[in-house]
Amino acid sequence: MADKIVLYYFNGRGKMESIRWLLTFAGVEFEEVFLTKREQYVELLKDGSLMFQQVPMVEIDGMKLIQTKAILNYIAEKYNLHGKDIKDRVMINMYSEGVMDLMEMIMMLPFTQDPKPRLENIETKAKERYLPVFEKVLCDTVHLVGGKHSMADVLLTECTLMLEEKFPGILADFRNIKSFQGRMTENLSIKKFLQPGSKRKPQPDEHYVKTVMEVFDVKKISL
Repeated sequence: MADKIVLYYFNGRGKMESIRWLLTFAGVEFEEVFLTKREQYVELLKDGSLMFQQVPMVEIDGMKLIQTKAILNYIAEKYNLHGKDIKDRVMINMYSEGVMDLMEMIMMLPFTQDPKPRLENIETKAKERYLPVFEKVLCDTVHLVGGKHSMADVLLTECTLMLEEKFPGILADFRNIKSFQGRMTENLSIKKFLQPGSKRKPQPDEHYVKTVMEVFDVKKISL
């Protein structure tokens, strides 16, 4: 089954969601194996599939890849979403990692006992540190890098939608980003991905948190 792409993760967003977004944008079909029991995770550890004992894991081209950034970079390279040269790639990676830093803050909210102060911190950082960067770049261009779609465009789209789920109206002062989001969500692959019944995952709930903690055998997470 080397021709199939298989994603191993929980039935939820987490770090796998950006991988789902990028594959979807590239028009690539994939299958998913959801971890619901600790025994599944232990089996992956025993057979040596998880290099650093971590998921996400993606089976692709006969390899078992881990580490989210490495997986995203491989997909971007494979499907021509990583720019035309090394200078494009480093800009795409910088933008992408900035976006991922912001999204990771949001990902951790369900595991936080008191999310209110963290929400306030995320909103402040989004408005003052991250969004101004992209607003400035998009003042003069349709795409973030190289005049064509890239991984950075896809991840920024994902991030803006995540932000609006938590902070409706947050893009009111970032018109260039809002226009960019509108263009990206008109892409046929993304438009389909945003419809009910797609492989896009909903916002995490208590069941998702409980499953993650049980699979990893974590009694309590204090953040």
